[in-house]
Amino acid sequence: MEELKVLVVDDEIRMRKLINDFLSAKGFQVIEAADGEEAVDKFCADKDIALILLDVMMPKMNGWEVVKTIRKISRVPIIMLTARGEEQDELQGFQLGVDEYISKPFSPKILTARVDAILRRTRHGESETIRCGKIELDRAGHTVRTDSGTVDLSYKEFELLDYFMQNKGIALSREKILNNVWDYDYFGDARTIDTHVKKLRAKLGSAGEQIKTIWGMGYKFEEQ
Repeated sequence: MEELKVLVVDDEIRMRKLINDFLSAKGFQVIEAADGEEAVDKFCADKDIALILLDVMMPKMNGWEVVKTIRKISRVPIIMLTARGEEQDELQGFQLGVDEYISKPFSPKILTARVDAILRRTRHGESETIRCGKIELDRAGHTVRTDSGTVDLSYKEFELLDYFMQNKGIALSREKILNNVWDYDYFGDARTIDTHVKKLRAKLGSAGEQIKTIWGMGYKFEEQ
């Protein structure tokens, strides 16, 4: 099995060691960074890093600044780790292009499951182009186009749109979307789905109207 590299960024030595131990036991190669500046330097120096686990509150450069910097050059999946549990922090992470958001304390087993789920999708995507209505999605190139041009989506937004397009015309509950797109039992609430759908619609422009809200249940994607 290929040993995938994960960059773990946290200023707490014990937290880095905990994550390192669990991911190493699962066969991942772990690279550590103690602050934001070191994280950016190590990421830029190693093009094989497949995923980043990133703390928010750090010296020199905080997690939000790291995300902004990396998103200028890469769409590598990012899981944000934070001691905060406020909704505004979570929304900020999604707006910057974070793919997952986990509040401390967390179960290391759940963390490794999320890491594995994201990497499984990014490393084994299907070579297929799907077109529904105004939207064309290319899994191999990880690109989305509408009649207005190319749309820049985060990893999770891309996966959510892919799932909608695969299930066009089918009413999907929030629980079903979480279980299939996030690929684990999510310990949260429906605002995770609603936040991603809101951003996805905005980025798609008029094509976003193909994602219909089913009040009290979830969403349905229509070809139009």
